[in-house]
Amino acid sequence: MKPNIRIGYGYDVHAMAEGEEFWLGGIQLEHTHGPFGHSDADVLIHVICDALLGAANMRDIGYHFSDKDPKFRGIDSKILLKEVMKLIRSEGFEVGNIDTTVCLERPKVNPHIPEMKECLSEVMEIPEADISIKATTTEKLGFVGKEEGIAAHAVVLIYLPQNPPEIRRFP
Repeated sequence: MKPNIRIGYGYDVHAMAEGEEFWLGGIQLEHTHGPFGHSDADVLIHVICDALLGAANMRDIGYHFSDKDPKFRGIDSKILLKEVMKLIRSEGFEVGNIDTTVCLERPKVNPHIPEMKECLSEVMEIPEADISIKATTTEKLGFVGKEEGIAAHAVVLIYLPQNPPEIRRFP
């Protein structure tokens, strides 16, 4: 019998723009520039959402929360993450663990990781110990290195506890 575990991957980028609020991992950072996007442009939450949805074979964040829909304009990404958790749990899945990497030159992310983990843990209703957030620069290379944008990656493991419900497939 096939194990009831699945792995998902997420990748996202956002351009940096002067004067934009900087939301990352559900918390606001102080900086002169922030990610620009249809929502609050929290790249870390977006990659977690995509990885979770992908692992559950439920498409991606844009499928469920279109950037063409004005009701999502400026939305707090924590709301989207909470909805993604409802979606995957409606299919019987639970989160095993999450491993993320944020690629950014400035501001430094490491001092904010404990607060981000606490925030994400509360939103997702999972232990902080199941959330890994790492940060790296690109050594001044590419759009991240030139401070034109921010990128993030996420890998998640989800699982179906014993006696899972019938799983739906998303077209």
